[in-house]
Amino acid sequence: MAEQNNGSQQNVRRKRRHGGPSGILAPGEKPKNFRKAVSDTLSYMGGYKLAIVLVVFIAALATIFETVGPKVMGRATTLLAEGVMAKLHGTGGIDFEAVGKVLILTLVLYSVGAFAQWLQAFIMTNITQKIVYRMRRDISEKISRMPVGYFERVQTGEILSRITNDVDTLGQALSQSISNFIWAIVSMVGIVVVMLTINVTMTLIALLVIPLSAIVMGVLIKVSQPYFKAQQEYLGIIDGQVEENFSGHLVIKAFNREDHMTEEFDKANEKLYESAWKSQFMSGMMRPLMRIVSNLGYAAVAISGGIFCVRGAIGVGDIQAFVQYVKNIGQPIQEIAQIMNQVQSMAAAAERVFDFLEEEEEYDVPGALTDTAEIKGAVEFEHVTFGYDPEHPVIKDFSAKIEPGQKIAIVGPTGAGKTTIVKLLMRFYDVDGGMIKIDGRDIRDFARHTHRENFAMVLQDTWLFKGTIRDNIRYGKEDATNEEIISAAKAAKAHHFIKTLPGGYKMVLNEDATNISEGQRQLLTIARAILADKKLLILDEATSSVDTRTEEEIQKAMDTLTKGRTSFIIAHRLSTIRNADLILVMDHGDIVEQGTHEELLARKGFYADLYESQFEKIA
Repeated sequence: MAEQNNGSQQNVRRKRRHGGPSGILAPGEKPKNFRKAVSDTLSYMGGYKLAIVLVVFIAALATIFETVGPKVMGRATTLLAEGVMAKLHGTGGIDFEAVGKVLILTLVLYSVGAFAQWLQAFIMTNITQKIVYRMRRDISEKISRMPVGYFERVQTGEILSRITNDVDTLGQALSQSISNFIWAIVSMVGIVVVMLTINVTMTLIALLVIPLSAIVMGVLIKVSQPYFKAQQEYLGIIDGQVEENFSGHLVIKAFNREDHMTEEFDKANEKLYESAWKSQFMSGMMRPLMRIVSNLGYAAVAISGGIFCVRGAIGVGDIQAFVQYVKNIGQPIQEIAQIMNQVQSMAAAAERVFDFLEEEEEYDVPGALTDTAEIKGAVEFEHVTFGYDPEHPVIKDFSAKIEPGQKIAIVGPTGAGKTTIVKLLMRFYDVDGGMIKIDGRDIRDFARHTHRENFAMVLQDTWLFKGTIRDNIRYGKEDATNEEIISAAKAAKAHHFIKTLPGGYKMVLNEDATNISEGQRQLLTIARAILADKKLLILDEATSSVDTRTEEEIQKAMDTLTKGRTSFIIAHRLSTIRNADLILVMDHGDIVEQGTHEELLARKGFYADLYESQFEKIA
């Protein structure tokens, strides 16, 4: 089973090495399948089939009423014309009662049609909003199931762009295009049927505009599709740049890189401008070109209608109705052209959204264990090998055995593989070879969620969310009482500074918690880990952002925290891990030395050189 997992994980990583920077399609790459994007969207809407069928029925009903209207109104015109002619010849007059009935019928037809249009628009809006809501929820849930590796290679702004820009584009296109497309198709069919009942020859003349319109529309769609695709891609790129620039604003200013970042943004913005301008220009060209074609048909029908009227083949009211139908038939053709532009934009957004939803997720083996209540904390690494790129391993042959409750320090130069070991232990990645065991069981036998419930972590990069200090500490244990929160803060040496803040534990931290110092943020994350009270503890440079005096206080708290728990401590300050039960010295993915602080110093090897070099720098 372990070997199967190893091969699967390697295949996943190999399959993912594609695309442009941060997983974004690079300009010039072959566009993805347009039909698949539309098919995926229709499949996603499968739960609303009955509602969409109802919308189709109502839209068709509304269109039929509107389509019949001009012919009925034409009857009123014919009655008036016949009445006028009869009065001129002295054989009668205008039958105002008959004309009134026709006008009332026309009013009823248009009123029912308008109500039906409103009803189908109301239903369709509800459907599309529910689809958008579901899509955002699915993306949010998908994020929680994604492996850490995905977020290490894809910009945060790119992911946000898919949740915001792409989903909004998809929702707007669905809301407008489906009902409008139904209206356009039913209108065209209905108009053609009614026109045939008036005059077949004139109908054939009018229908000549349809193939001509289709040719124009097809050419514009083919030319504009790449621009719509590029527009969505560069929206994601710009979102990523904006997010990075804001999060790294202080560093950018400190290194005077404002001009460089502005230049990089301008390049992407220029590409977005060009693609957006061209796509919108093509979209704008669609309607006037369709209008020109429609007007040509209108002129041809007007001339032929006059000839037939002179010959007595049709009445004046029929000409009026026919001309109205010719004018109306141009509207659904133009609408379809506009819808095709929306569909292109929708497809470009949809394929980005569904590509994300189809990304490889973290998975568990069938029958994965979900109960770890009896875990004691014995950890064993057996000949572990791993590489983010399988062809270039970071961890080559790592073996170590840790007893329950031991405090293990992992040290070594930058790039030695210390943090990678922690990622493997947490199953953010799975090993390529060998195995990691907890209490003699391969950690891949456990469900990932269950496995991670046994760990508490304090990282070098602090993470606190917008909310009160109390809520941030309670993140490690949601049902914690105020007394437990305060006790954890005291153990982490954070209680004193919290009481000095405005509001104390009720103080609201802003986004990124920049309204307190870096050291204070670290103390809060330590308090969160203490409150979580897990069986295994990971401390990754946990004291790197605090001063020496605070560090000494935290070390005392850490001694209490790590007592009786299996603890893994990654540290660059070797003075902080003197009392570790076992120190693993890593270099280039291998353990080059292991032992206690005193044993390693006595050997006068790699560890001793690291330790002495730090004190030489201090001196």
